[in-house]
Amino acid sequence: MAMHGLEGLVMINGTDIWKEYGAFLTEGKKGGRENLTAIMSPSRVKGHVGVDIREHNGTRYSGKLDVRNMERDVTLHFAIFAPSVSEWLSRYRSFITFLKQGAGGWLEFSFPTLGIAMRMFYQSCPGYEPLTYLWREGVQASRFKVTFKEPDPLF
Repeated sequence: MAMHGLEGLVMINGTDIWKEYGAFLTEGKKGGRENLTAIMSPSRVKGHVGVDIREHNGTRYSGKLDVRNMERDVTLHFAIFAPSVSEWLSRYRSFITFLKQGAGGWLEFSFPTLGIAMRMFYQSCPGYEPLTYLWREGVQASRFKVTFKEPDPLF
C-alpha cells in the first residue's frame, strides 16, 4: 500500500497518524470538504450582557464590546487501511485508544499544509462505516467520524 502522500498531513501529539496507525483524514464522498469545513469554521462568540430598560427601545450594550470565543465541537472524518484483518483490528483499536487518552487527555493537532494547530480532546465516535468485510481476509478499510472539543478556539 504505497500512499506516501499521506505522510505528515496530520500530526497528533507529534505522531504522524498515517505512519503510526495507517489513519488519515477522508471525506464521505468524492469532492467532499467536511474536514476542511470543520477545521476552518470559526467558533461562536460569547453573548454580551445587555440591559433591557422598559422605558427605552431595544437593549443597551456597553460602548466597547469585549469579544471572546466560545468552545466548539470539531468532527473529523478518518479512515484506516491495513493489509489484513488482524492488522486492521490492531490499528483501529490502538488509534481510538490513542485519541481517547492523548497526553493527559489532550490532543495537540497539527495540520502542516494549513499552518494550523489545535488543542482538543476526544468526545465521541458517532459514526463508523466498514468499507470491507472483517470476516474476509485481505486488505481491510473503514471510515469513521470522531468528535473533539476545542475549549479555547483560535478564531
